[in-house]
Amino acid sequence: MAELQYKQAEKALLAAVEKARSMDIAVSIAVVDAGGHLMALARLDSVYGVVDFALKKARTAVMFGVDSEVMGSIISGADIHGYGMLNSNEGLLTIAGGVVIRNSDGKVIGAVGSSGGTPEQDKEIAQAGATSLY
Repeated sequence: MAELQYKQAEKALLAAVEKARSMDIAVSIAVVDAGGHLMALARLDSVYGVVDFALKKARTAVMFGVDSEVMGSIISGADIHGYGMLNSNEGLLTIAGGVVIRNSDGKVIGAVGSSGGTPEQDKEIAQAGATSLY
């Protein structure tokens, strides 16, 4: 499919939730479509503030077609332009935890964002969701 469908977003969310529970980490997980629009969300008894972080990580990944931590590496070398990039699109979050979802043709169709654990834990949780579809 060319676009992320709700059933796929739900499947990615449930895979990420299962991973978070297996790690015993209370996180928030957001799944967005290719336009960065929220399709599915879970808040696993995490603090409220990380809901926004999960969504921003997912949006950062899908907007630039790379995982959020890769975008962080790009911005860190952008000098003065990095400020503008970070503050575009209602703010980006360029640490690990936003992972793109690619279809079977390799096209980016969405992303999963996780927040509430360490950056490495968030990345592992988001990857479980993003890779559950293909």
